[in-house]
Amino acid sequence: MEVFSRIRRRLWAPFGLLVLGLAGMIVLGTCRPALDAKTPEPPAPLVRAVVTQPGEARIDIHTHGTVRPRTESNLVTELDGSLIETSPNFETGGFFRRGEVLARIDAADYEAALERARAERARAESEHDRARKELERRRALASSGAASPAQLDDALNRERVTAAQARAARAELSRAQRDLERTWLRAPFDGRVREKTADLGQFVKRGERIARLYAIDYAEILLPISDADMAHADVPDSSRGDDAADGPEVILSADWRGERREWSGRVVRTEGEIDPRTRMVRVVARVDDPYGRNGDASRAVLPVGLFVEARILGRRVDGVFELPRAAMRGSDRIFVIDPDDRLRFRAVEILRARGEEVLVSAGLAAGERVCVSPLDAAVDGMRVRVAEPEAAG
Repeated sequence: MEVFSRIRRRLWAPFGLLVLGLAGMIVLGTCRPALDAKTPEPPAPLVRAVVTQPGEARIDIHTHGTVRPRTESNLVTELDGSLIETSPNFETGGFFRRGEVLARIDAADYEAALERARAERARAESEHDRARKELERRRALASSGAASPAQLDDALNRERVTAAQARAARAELSRAQRDLERTWLRAPFDGRVREKTADLGQFVKRGERIARLYAIDYAEILLPISDADMAHADVPDSSRGDDAADGPEVILSADWRGERREWSGRVVRTEGEIDPRTRMVRVVARVDDPYGRNGDASRAVLPVGLFVEARILGRRVDGVFELPRAAMRGSDRIFVIDPDDRLRFRAVEILRARGEEVLVSAGLAAGERVCVSPLDAAVDGMRVRVAEPEAAG
């Protein structure tokens, strides 16, 4: 029996310890203080901001185009003959002055024709003078009854015929004189030879083109702009009688001979229609003396055919806010940071957006902070930390 008692004591000892442990855990659990379960708030994102201030801005229009001559024409012969003389400037790329003789056609046949016309005029005028005197004599005889009415009619008819022949002879002489003058092919304007198609000794026919010329007193550049851009520039409208001298200034720039060059011109008119493919309005800019032939020869030449970038100086607008494009959220929304450093969605009115610049005409007040940092999951009222704000513009 004593053996069984020892065995029971050994079995109950571990069980008693387990019971005591469970009881202790229950007592400790009921006596500890209650803890509030809270989800930790994520840190507010750090953003950059600009402080807005209204100001004045000029709305320039950026476009591009190709330089072209204001006038281009063919030099055409009006006579048949051989080219017996050409000017040293009558070469592709050569410059010439208005009235300069560029080429000359052999005039021997036309000089002979002029002499024949002079002789014919002298003969016709002599015949007319004789017929006129005969008419006067017949009228005197008819008044005294010594000449019949038929004789008077014949004398009158003869005077009229010879008068017509004299007029025809004078017209033929005038034509012969013009033909002789046309053997001298003169430049119609100050210009340059684009292309030469005939040379010394070549026989040319009436109406044949021997060169292509263009004027150099000023150059024109055709610049496409949108209808919205038209609202920001005072482009002359010829249909309303606007003065071309009042057009906006345009600054042209291009790489020429290894350097960046600039030229100043003025918009003088719009073309008569909208481009049906691009729906753009085409305005024409003019640059005087593009080759420096009549002024400062040291300035950069603006050659025909050069592709240029153009900046049309637009109107000045007051009370607008200039923001970086990074401030835009979509087409017309921004994030304004309120005094409590919380984001507030704001719809604004965009006056113009180009490149990295946005001009806002309404929806902002002076001194407001606008967020310019990218935010992936921004919500209205979200708290942010603002770095040292920058001045806008």
